[in-house]
Parts: sequence; structure tokens; C-alpha cells
Amino acid sequence: MVAIRLNRQGSKGRPFYKIVVVDSRDRRDGAFIEQLGTYNPMAEGVNYEIDVEKADKWISNGARPSVTVASIIKKARAAKA
Repeated sequence: MVAIRLNRQGSKGRPFYKIVVVDSRDRRDGAFIEQLGTYNPMAEGVNYEIDVEKADKWISNGARPSVTVASIIKKARAAKA
């Protein structure tokens, strides 16, 4: 199964995440199929960047987003409208 989830980057105490498409059996920070965007929880205001069209394509093909990624996609769609 394919999942859309966060891949942690950054240093200790300064998290930064890539939003990636990955085989759900792989490690959290392992190899990924495609990068869809980024998420920086330390930033103020809009702290994410995501390609909603690519995310929709993957979801229509059966990929399941994590709870956090689903929330980011929902926010991005609302901001786009």
C-alpha cells in the first residue's frame, strides 16, 4: 500500500518535514517515491507548501494520507479557493 506522510528532516529541536509518497512498509525517513511538498512547524503563518494536484492524483490512485498530511491538504485547498 502507498501512503502520503511526513519525512522528518532538520536537527534536534528544529523539525522540518518533507511531504512524501512512500510504500507504507518502509521506514519513516527511508527512501520515498515522490516529494509533494514541505511542512515547517516552527514557522509562523503559512508553514506548509504542497502540490495539491499531485496529491489528488496519488489519492485517486489509492494512496492514503496520514492524519497530519490530510489536514495540510485540506488547508491548502481552502487557501486556494
